[in-house]
Amino acid sequence: MFTGSEVEAAAARIAGHIRTTPVMAAGPGLFMKLEHVQHTGSFKARGAFNRILAAREDGELPENGVIAASGGNAGVAVAHAAVALGVPAEVYVPETAPEVKVRKLTALGATVRRVGRIYGDAYEAAIKRVADTGALFCHAYDQPEICAGQGTVGLELLAQTGGVDTILIAVGGGGLMAGVAAAVEGRAKVVGVEPERIPTLNRALEAGGPVDVEVGGTSADSLGATRLGDIAFEVAVRTGVESLLVTDADIARARRALWDDHRLVVEHGTAAALAALATGAYRPRPGERVAVILCGANTDPSDLAG
Repeated sequence: MFTGSEVEAAAARIAGHIRTTPVMAAGPGLFMKLEHVQHTGSFKARGAFNRILAAREDGELPENGVIAASGGNAGVAVAHAAVALGVPAEVYVPETAPEVKVRKLTALGATVRRVGRIYGDAYEAAIKRVADTGALFCHAYDQPEICAGQGTVGLELLAQTGGVDTILIAVGGGGLMAGVAAAVEGRAKVVGVEPERIPTLNRALEAGGPVDVEVGGTSADSLGATRLGDIAFEVAVRTGVESLLVTDADIARARRALWDDHRLVVEHGTAAALAALATGAYRPRPGERVAVILCGANTDPSDLAG
């Protein structure tokens, strides 16, 4: 069972390797955790450092380094952590991965392999490569060390705000949701927000377990997992995580509002969490303290101009 104790251990392990990102008060009882200014532009640097550092501690980090499969952000995070820790990185991405993320991977010195149209294709190729080489596999979202690293966002948030009642989080594969929900278990409620076109958490809760979903829409580059992770499902059920769905249009409006109102540039998937509030899909109770985690900024900002 994945618990908050693993998140606390991760926080101690990755201290000094990641940024403590700021929290901004955005209205009465509303906070935004600006995790999109983390190293590599997303929360995933936390999990990547924790995975590699934990393997090194256990004597399980091979000389030929690490392999990851990613739509973009996880791969960039693994490449960054690998370079910082002095190990090679090989990253498999789908052909649809945004060029801004591929350029980051290349600039960091990672070997980039483009395979297939969706994350699942890149994942299968990466798993085969791991079997052939013995390199350390860094999953995009469904490994205890990855989830624990991501969950350190939740510990920071509670310390910075003095506590909140509810945390809204965009969900793809569920690594961030799982880590945060475990970290704040018994202290805050977590609500997962997903695009209608990629409802991994929603369908898993309906089916009683993770199931494959079709992937599409504007958030596919960052929330494009084809199914929820097993760890995420266990934590969601145990801690009572709710699922809300928003449309691509809702997400686009929330993303634009973050720019217009706060001059914050985020990915479409990141804006899903705020869209739940903007549309009324989530309605806070009077006096409720709510936090939104803005989790990624690897995007082309050109469509925000004007």
